[in-house]
Amino acid sequence: MINQTWDLTALLNAADPQAVLAERNLWLVRLLEWLRQAPRDEGAGTPRPVVRLKHLLNVLERHPEHAQRFAAVIAGVWNDVDAVSLFAEVGFAPRMALWHEFLGRLRRRLLPATTDTRDLAALFELLFGDEADEAWIAAIDDELLGRLSLLFAAAPDDGWRVEANAAVTVLVSSVHAAGLSGALRVRMDEQLLQDRPFHQLPAAWEAVERALQPGATEPPGPPLQYLRALLDRCRAAAQSVPEHLEAHGVSVDLMFSVEQLTARLDRIEALLACLASSEPQRDLLRLVAGLVRVVHERRSLRTLFARHYSLLARKLAERSAEAGEHYITRSRDEYRDMLGRAAGGGAVIAGTTFVKFFIALLGFTAFWGGFWAGLNYALSFVLIHLLHWTVATKQPAMTAPAMAHKLLHIERDDGLQGFVDEVAHLVRSQVAGILGNLALAAPLVLAVQLLCRAAFGAPPVGEKEAHYVLHSLSLAGPSLLFAAFTGVLLFSSSLIAGWVENWFVFHRLDSAIAWNPRIITALGRARAQRWSQWWRANISGLAANTSLGLMLGLVPALTGFFGLPAEVRHVTLATGQLAAAVGALGFGVMTTWAFWSCVICIAGIGVLNVGVSFFCAFKVALRSRGVRLADRRRVYAAIRTRLWQEPLSFLIPPR
Repeated sequence: MINQTWDLTALLNAADPQAVLAERNLWLVRLLEWLRQAPRDEGAGTPRPVVRLKHLLNVLERHPEHAQRFAAVIAGVWNDVDAVSLFAEVGFAPRMALWHEFLGRLRRRLLPATTDTRDLAALFELLFGDEADEAWIAAIDDELLGRLSLLFAAAPDDGWRVEANAAVTVLVSSVHAAGLSGALRVRMDEQLLQDRPFHQLPAAWEAVERALQPGATEPPGPPLQYLRALLDRCRAAAQSVPEHLEAHGVSVDLMFSVEQLTARLDRIEALLACLASSEPQRDLLRLVAGLVRVVHERRSLRTLFARHYSLLARKLAERSAEAGEHYITRSRDEYRDMLGRAAGGGAVIAGTTFVKFFIALLGFTAFWGGFWAGLNYALSFVLIHLLHWTVATKQPAMTAPAMAHKLLHIERDDGLQGFVDEVAHLVRSQVAGILGNLALAAPLVLAVQLLCRAAFGAPPVGEKEAHYVLHSLSLAGPSLLFAAFTGVLLFSSSLIAGWVENWFVFHRLDSAIAWNPRIITALGRARAQRWSQWWRANISGLAANTSLGLMLGLVPALTGFFGLPAEVRHVTLATGQLAAAVGALGFGVMTTWAFWSCVICIAGIGVLNVGVSFFCAFKVALRSRGVRLADRRRVYAAIRTRLWQEPLSFLIPPR
């Protein structure tokens, strides 16, 4: 660690221009630590490092011998290090890959750095290791900035310009290569690429570089203006990549590349401002302050994942939004249609309930019992999807992204009210879905139990299993906690669906099915086209339903392996199981508290299944849209107002 006991006299006496580079670098680090050693000067409101910097300059102005040695150390360090890396590499990943950047940040946080380096970028991280450095650097006023020339008296005049020119050349080359890469180019707006801005960048920079040379015959204004216009066109083209999400798909690594590209464009602009200025000291100071901020952002794992979580949220939310529209009813006809489709789903779930009991009777081990139960759920959910029916609890995770799409204009009152209307539509849709599921699932299960008892003398689900159902669904047990856990699984299935569909589109598998020569030979052109359209329309639903079913079966088995007794509680399945218990024990059980405890618990299970999955999905969708905290509060307040003034609008569709 840096020695905290050094005072200014000891530091100035230790300045040795003839020392090895590692010693001189260490001396600079200790000097910066001395500047920031004390807290801010609260009385004057001036950062303490600025006060100490003024004191340092006062001492050096009174003692020229110290000032000469001080300036010689700085000049020697500048001559011995590679300054291009500071301007062209700080803040940028060496490779355009998110996980490679994560590992690099982790390494920088865990492994100690060394002052024995000729890389000014690495030394810069040691010099400005405190996040508060940006603030006090920015607080340096013009008078103090002019006095700082004393510290650099021994350095060559405008020596930084050579390094800055080289850095711009490096940055322009990186932008040129990234902009022409196929993965980015195919996702950029074609109209913004018509004048080939990335192709023209190197030549435009060469013209500016010639114009900025001492003794140049042409003024730098026109070529500089043209270069800046190209940079704006490149930035616009890079920022158009997310707009092509639906058509081409996207990966987090790809969007990380876009972020790096736009950051390099910003760095080029900052360096050009310094190079083109007649008095560049203020621009250089602003650049250094910005580099300090970038250094700490790049060291932060939290910043990296917070930024890319927002991107991931948008990717998954966009992929779920279109599917979610099909689950929102806005009229009485759509409401009745939802009831019918939910009833069909309930009929399938009734069969799923009996298969579940049958699998339990076979006595599989935990894993294989969970596997076959999950396969039972998955096949049932896929069948419901293919028949265009619905399972109510799957709706919230799909509808939340569709609702978040309505948040784009909530800053306006009409946009906010439109969103509240959408919330009311959604809640009514959930009510219709659950009622439709339960209205057919429970009677069918009960009817099968009674018919089998009348025909064969015993129902498929016996008394032993019935008592277990009453015990497991008791309000006093952990069922409500398990219901919330099931809501998380429901939400997770929507994430998987969004990821799978994005992967499908990103790799253009729909186009491959339609136009692959072998597939066309096997299926014929017309059938290949139909298969392409079918898979493009159904890949999200198949992924959601398959993953949900398998998770409902396998996750409890896997958590049990680690000693976590987690189970799933799905409102429709739980209702079917309770109906089976009534069929086994007789209608007399309906007069007992055990039965009504289960009924109340099932109501809570339904609320938690829907509420938790919707809350998780909606939070992701909010993050994907970048909705501010103040806007979120306005949304919540508007929903509470509607609930107080028109509570029935959340239950009954309008005429």
